[in-house]
Amino acid sequence: MTDYARLAQLSLSVREDIVRMTIGGGCFLGASLSCTDLIVFLYSCILNIDPSSTRSPDRDFFLLSKGHDVPALYATLAELGFFSRERLANHLNPRDSLYWHPNTNIPGVEFHSGSLGHLLSVAIGIAIDTKLQGAKNKIYVLLGDGELNEGSVWEACLTARALQLENLVVIIDRNEFQANMRTEELIPLEPLESKFDSFGWNVDSFDGHSFPEMDRAFKEIRIARPTALIAHTVRGKGIPSLQRNVKRWFVKCTQEEAQQLMDELHGGSSAALNGIGLVAR
Repeated sequence: MTDYARLAQLSLSVREDIVRMTIGGGCFLGASLSCTDLIVFLYSCILNIDPSSTRSPDRDFFLLSKGHDVPALYATLAELGFFSRERLANHLNPRDSLYWHPNTNIPGVEFHSGSLGHLLSVAIGIAIDTKLQGAKNKIYVLLGDGELNEGSVWEACLTARALQLENLVVIIDRNEFQANMRTEELIPLEPLESKFDSFGWNVDSFDGHSFPEMDRAFKEIRIARPTALIAHTVRGKGIPSLQRNVKRWFVKCTQEEAQQLMDELHGGSSAALNGIGLVAR
């Protein structure tokens, strides 16, 4: 039985960590908050990996293709013991590696990311190698919805289906924003499910902030083809003043401003947590 209350509390802790990372140099707060629940669920319930197995040949692989949302990944890894939580205070400190994009010097990070649209192709390479070895590893990639404008993504989708990479799962953080505008106002993506279906992928969609919905979607993954899971999320989730706010893309805060966001986070999270018997810390 999945402990949804524990997941909700962990997500709150991760969001607190992300807000703290806005102090000083800032971070891409809104998009990091939209994928927090997804990353927490993956590391808590899906991925065959833990702090002691980051280099195990049997581990599952997770690649954060939308690398600018790395605060959500760093915070999740820290909360789950891959490295010290205190180290998060080094965010953007030149003496550490907790920088703008995933960095393999951080325990648990599998691959660097930079320009959008590249890591699905990297994941395909890992998936092919895994199949050639006859291994059972699964490869998971988190893409941003705006990232789907990149042609390299769709070339990779064609290749993954042609090679029948059933060990490959793509999760799309469908928060409907890219940078400072809506995806559908720039290059419309819909009908997104139909697009992946036409490429021959398994496709499903769910509420990317509902752990029961995630549970269902991942359990229903079929074999024999690559899978695309479209997670409908809210950019800035948990902080009302940020939610779907097109002007709050990159956020840099003073200590006082970060505390205001933290107060909002706790106010917005209290009702949800109380609904499952918890109180926001």
